[in-house]
Parts: sequence; structure tokens; C-alpha cells
Amino acid sequence: MAKEHAIQGQFLCGQVQVQATVSAPGVGACHCSACRTWGGGPFFALEDAHAVRFSGEEHITAYDSSEWAQRAFCKHCGTHLYFRVKQTGQYVLPVGLLQGGADWRLDAQIFVDAKPDFYSLGESPAMLTGAQFFAQHAPG
Repeated sequence: MAKEHAIQGQFLCGQVQVQATVSAPGVGACHCSACRTWGGGPFFALEDAHAVRFSGEEHITAYDSSEWAQRAFCKHCGTHLYFRVKQTGQYVLPVGLLQGGADWRLDAQIFVDAKPDFYSLGESPAMLTGAQFFAQHAPG
């Protein structure tokens, strides 16, 4: 059996925290049009989250994004909290709100037939540090 890992994270505004357990450090990327519309690009997430607990639930807004799935976000800052399969209760948590990740790896991509042609995760685009980005865009 795989070793269990406790993970935690919080929203951008700090109003909501999440704790969960994962058994694999695998990150999935979804290229479907719903995920790309929801987040502005591929949805990178941990798919095997269980024992998921939230604090600050009064700040969470959930909605049915399809007949079979629900999505949730913070009603204050808009941070995405989860994608949940209604029938199984499976939570899919976006990696951007979670701490850690040193041992995580991209191990799956889904809806690759819906992925736009302008990117692939194997390209070598320009890579800038935060300081380099701000230096290029700071008011002069």
C-alpha cells in the first residue's frame, strides 16, 4: 500500500483552509474546455485526495458545473477549491492552493484531444523569475 501524505492549503484571502490525505504524489492536468474556462488554462490537480476537511466553510460557494460534477470557490477572493464527482464524492484539489509539492510529478493529462494547439507541456518557452518579470513590467 502506498504511503499516505497529509496535505494542507488555504485560499488567497486566507478565509478558507483545506486539509486532506493523498496516497500518491501524482499531479494530473485537465485540458477540457470547462477546466480551461474555469481557470484560464489547464487544471493541475491532485486527484486522489481523501479525508478532505475544510475550515471557513461559510466562505465557500459550490455549484453544479454538470450533471455529474460540482465545483467550489471562495466567495471573497475567487480561489478555486475543488472539483468533486457527485456520485463517488471524489475530490480533485488544485495544486496551486496546496503547500508542498517537492515530490509531486505530472503523471497524467486528460482531454488532450481538447487541448489548444498554442501550448504543450513539453515546450521550452521563455522562463522568467518573478524578479525578471517585474523588471520587464515595472512602471518606468
